[in-house]
Amino acid sequence: MTEAGEAPVYVQELEPVAGSLGLSALVAALPLVTVLVLLGAVRMKAHLAGLTGLLAAVLVACLAYGMPLGQTLSSAAQGAVFGLFPILWIVVNALWVYRMTVLTRHFDILRRSFGRLSDDPRIQALVIAFCFGALLEALAGFGAPVAISAVMLVALGFEPVRAAVVALVANTAPVAFGAMGTPVVTLAQVTGLPLDSVASVVGRQTPLLALLVPLVLVWLVDGRRGLRETWVPALACGVAFAVAQFAASNYLSAQLADIGAALAGAGALVATPHARVPAAESVRASVLTGARSEELDEEDPPREVLRAYAPYALIVVIFSVAQIPAVKDWLAEATQTYDWPFLNVAGPDGEPVSGNVFSWPIVSTGGSLVLLAGICTAAVIGVHARVAVREWLATVHELRFAILTVTSVLALAYVMNLSGQAATIGYFVAAAGAGLAFLSPVLGWFGVAVSGSDTSANALFGALQVTAAHESGLPPDLLAAANSSGGVLGKMISPQNLTIACAAVGLAGREGDLLRKVLPWSLGLLLVMCLIVVGQSTPVLAWMLP
Repeated sequence: MTEAGEAPVYVQELEPVAGSLGLSALVAALPLVTVLVLLGAVRMKAHLAGLTGLLAAVLVACLAYGMPLGQTLSSAAQGAVFGLFPILWIVVNALWVYRMTVLTRHFDILRRSFGRLSDDPRIQALVIAFCFGALLEALAGFGAPVAISAVMLVALGFEPVRAAVVALVANTAPVAFGAMGTPVVTLAQVTGLPLDSVASVVGRQTPLLALLVPLVLVWLVDGRRGLRETWVPALACGVAFAVAQFAASNYLSAQLADIGAALAGAGALVATPHARVPAAESVRASVLTGARSEELDEEDPPREVLRAYAPYALIVVIFSVAQIPAVKDWLAEATQTYDWPFLNVAGPDGEPVSGNVFSWPIVSTGGSLVLLAGICTAAVIGVHARVAVREWLATVHELRFAILTVTSVLALAYVMNLSGQAATIGYFVAAAGAGLAFLSPVLGWFGVAVSGSDTSANALFGALQVTAAHESGLPPDLLAAANSSGGVLGKMISPQNLTIACAAVGLAGREGDLLRKVLPWSLGLLLVMCLIVVGQSTPVLAWMLP
């Protein structure tokens, strides 16, 4: 097999097209424009749009940038491998855990347990859409929190449109650390920045959203009256969520940020006296206009309730143990590092790029830890080994198109990054100067709005943000984090999420109605995030950064 060092050195060029940075940036943007147009305007399926964009990136790399075809294909292969492991390795195993709880009906027990915490629909929205939705985002992401939260709210008696809107808006603050930290792990990988650095800055941005989102949710459920009567538990929930997300992402583990935040937010709600005050009948009558599921009245044995909570407790325990320094070092010893074959790329300065080497954290990665938690879950909730394996394979089949989408988008991102396309765009965008701090979250928002994934938006725009930061003199980790933090606010308006929400509550074809209801909140919260990033780029809020 040819070693990376034996391949001829490919040196990235910033201005390969007519010696013009502007024209080169225009050509370099073609793969991104292709994906965005196919998804947003043509409404092509995401995996087909990703594959078409990958083809465009390969053609631009070879024809415009002069990257040898072998190295171009090798960079695409490395991106696809990274998409499979660790990204999809996490998603598959997390969704597998969820499927086993559905199979054994322990998920239904969990749902009934939440329904008994309070009879106030405004509090139920916070518990289910915000707290439990965040837990689902932490474990699986990729639309699961919206679908499951919306269905649970409808079962409690919420009108379908209201349930869908609440679920969509709630799925914001936890997204950057969703699927066991997959978006920030991807961001660190494609930018070359340390994971701890990126996660800590994101953890100083998205928690500020968490302070606002619960207040927005009670407004969506019951208008001004809801905000006036339940602002205390909503604020308590938001503060607890924000503090836990900040603490975990900065001092513990990015993978545990959403799990800790979700549990802290739920705990704060339960501990707030206002949350346990029975709702007035007039409130329930005006909010719960749908039919309530009769199965919510079933009584569950305490032992089964504990088993229903066990999968999430196991994940928390396993990830916490994995962060103990001695254990962390022991797990890290299994990490394999390879010279990636047929790849020998140098940056414009002539220095080798990090993509020439590939690290494979076999057991320390989040997906392997979730797999261990899943094996323990199967034993605790009584799933036979044969059935557990069948469910794992069924999970892979269910995610087959998502797998194709993620691998193609990551392959596209790696081709753009290693050929120099992302660097060209980054240098061109850097001309925005001080305005770059304001535009940075908008770019992430746009990427997620079109792709439906913060992970994909980070893969597409992460390296670009860092290059622009270097050229404009802004902190690279600030703009990289802003891409992810702004991106979370595009999730609620992405076509994929709107379709998932409509399908979950029986509103197929009414995506436009939902879009009109959530778009103002998406834009309003995006403006807040833009102002936060601008403040953090100046002495006004620079003290917030690590």
